[in-house]
Amino acid sequence: MTESACQAPTTKRRRIDWLLTLSAIAITMLYVMHWQFAHAISGSLHIAAHAAFELTNIIWWGILLGIVMIAILGRIPREFVMSALGTKTGVRGVFRATFAGLLLDLCNHGVLMVGSRLYERGASIGQVIAFLVSSPWNSISLTIILIALIGVPWTLAFVTFSMIIAIITGAIFDLLVQRRVLPENPVKVDMPAGWRFWPEAKRSLASTEFTPALITGMLIEGIKESRMVMRWMLFGVLLASAVRAFVSPEMFTTYFGPTLLGLGVTVIASTILEVCSEGTTPIAADILNRAGAPGNSFTFLMGGVATDYTEIMVLKEATGSWKIALFLPLISLPQIIALGWLMNNFG
Repeated sequence: MTESACQAPTTKRRRIDWLLTLSAIAITMLYVMHWQFAHAISGSLHIAAHAAFELTNIIWWGILLGIVMIAILGRIPREFVMSALGTKTGVRGVFRATFAGLLLDLCNHGVLMVGSRLYERGASIGQVIAFLVSSPWNSISLTIILIALIGVPWTLAFVTFSMIIAIITGAIFDLLVQRRVLPENPVKVDMPAGWRFWPEAKRSLASTEFTPALITGMLIEGIKESRMVMRWMLFGVLLASAVRAFVSPEMFTTYFGPTLLGLGVTVIASTILEVCSEGTTPIAADILNRAGAPGNSFTFLMGGVATDYTEIMVLKEATGSWKIALFLPLISLPQIIALGWLMNNFG
C-alpha cells in the first residue's frame, strides 16, 4: 500500500535538546556580561558571570581535545583499541585502562567523551570505570601543577591512591558483571587469530591518505558524538557558577579541617560543586595547605569524580543502565572516604 502524500513523513524530526540549548544560552550571556559589561554588574550576578567566564576559559581545551580524541577513536578499528586495553576482563584489563587514563592528558569533561567511546568500541565496564576514575586530574599537566601546589610527596601519594581505587573499583565492576549483578557490554570484539598490533598499525597507516576532507569529516563526527557529554558539561558549568555566586570561598578553609565533620563537609561540597579538574586542583591545594587536611584534599579531588552527576548521567546514557551509573559512587566513594580518613590521621 502506497503512502499518501498527505501523511506525516516516517522520518522523525530531531528534537531540540533543551538542556544543552538553554545551558549554552545562559553561559554565553554570562560570559558576554563579564567580557563586555563587568563594570556595570555587581553582587551575585557579577560573581556568577566571572565564574562562567573563568570556567569556560579553563575547560575549552579539554572539550576540544575530547572532540579530537572521539574523532580519532571513531576511525580506529576496534581491534586496535581492544588490543591496547586488552580483551580480557579482570585485573589485567583494568590495570591497562588505569594507565591509559593516567597518560591521557584530558580534564574530566574531555575524558568522559573518550570513556563513552571506549565502551562503544567494546571495552568492559570495569575498564571504562577504571579509565574514568584514574584519568580526570591525574593528567601529566595537572600532576605538574599539583607538585607546584602541594609538593612531590603528597602528589605521589594522591596519584598512587587514586590508581589503587581505580583498579579496585574497575575489578569489582567486572566481577559484578560476571555474577550478572550488572549488565555486560553488548559490544563484543573477538580478536582475529594471529592479529598483531604493530604490523597491523603500520599497514593501516600506510594505506590511509590524510586529506582535508577526511580530517574535516572526522572533526564533524567528533562534534556530533560529543553532544551527550556537552549537554551535562555545560549544565555543570552553569551550576558551578551559581554555587560560586552564593557560597563564600572562605568556607573551604574554615570548615574543611581534618575532622570527621570536615571530611563529611568535603564529600558534600565535592558532590555539589560541579567543577572541572583544573578548577578543583587549586581548591584541593588550599584545603591541604591552609586547613592542614591532606585527606580532605584527596577526598575533594576524588569525591568529585565518584559523585559527579555529569559522569553518572553520561554513564547511564552510554551504557543504558541506571544500575551501572549508580554503582560508581556506591563502590568508589567508601574507598575514597576511608583513605581520606587514614591520611588525615596518619599522614
